[in-house]
Amino acid sequence: MTTEEKITQLKQIIEESDNIVFFGGAGVSTESGIPDFRSVDGLYNQQYDYPPETILSHTFYRRYTEEFYRFYRNKMLFLDAKPGKAHLKLVQWEKAGKLKAVITQNIDGLHQAAGSKKVFELHGSVLRNFCEKCHAFHDVEYIKNGEGVPKCRVCGGAVKPDVVLYEEGLDEATVTGAVRAISEAGTLIIGGTSLAVYPAAGLIDYFRGEHLILINKTPTPRDNAAEFVIQGNIGDVFEQL
Repeated sequence: MTTEEKITQLKQIIEESDNIVFFGGAGVSTESGIPDFRSVDGLYNQQYDYPPETILSHTFYRRYTEEFYRFYRNKMLFLDAKPGKAHLKLVQWEKAGKLKAVITQNIDGLHQAAGSKKVFELHGSVLRNFCEKCHAFHDVEYIKNGEGVPKCRVCGGAVKPDVVLYEEGLDEATVTGAVRAISEAGTLIIGGTSLAVYPAAGLIDYFRGEHLILINKTPTPRDNAAEFVIQGNIGDVFEQL
């Protein structure tokens, strides 16, 4: 099947579906100008002594909190980013009663900014930050505009982003909701993710529906399980639907 034929087939599947779930990763937000932090650039190597996976770990956060925040402010907060083509298309499908849920590995809040109502954020969100002592909420601007380790306005405790770091477990309620959505879906569209990060990638094992479609720039370990795979940028593919 050519890419054009696959897109035509996907169009038909979407037209006939009223129970779609979308599972997405970093590729959904790259067209909004949010880089995939795994793509380590020369500038990165000049600025940091550790790989991103190390800096974004629970151990590193505890041990070198100030250095964690230096990286986090510089590389993880893109407050001017606007939703892209994929975000907006998903909102259209939701409003049309076709899409039942978005499950995302991204932490940028762009699905909600676009207007999506039912979003399961597997890895949390940079928009939420809580004091580790008194649990007071702090918005993302408070983190972005601060220096060093942000301190709670209420009690002076350290403020931690509500994002799931490496070595930390996923939120139980979020996982339960995502599993339910996937297991009840008739069509599961996976896009913009290499399906390399577990346990998130393992959630697609709960799919029991009819159509499993995979859209990604590069091959994934689950390509064989899909009805068909479209290789390309998720935003460009969605624009054609």
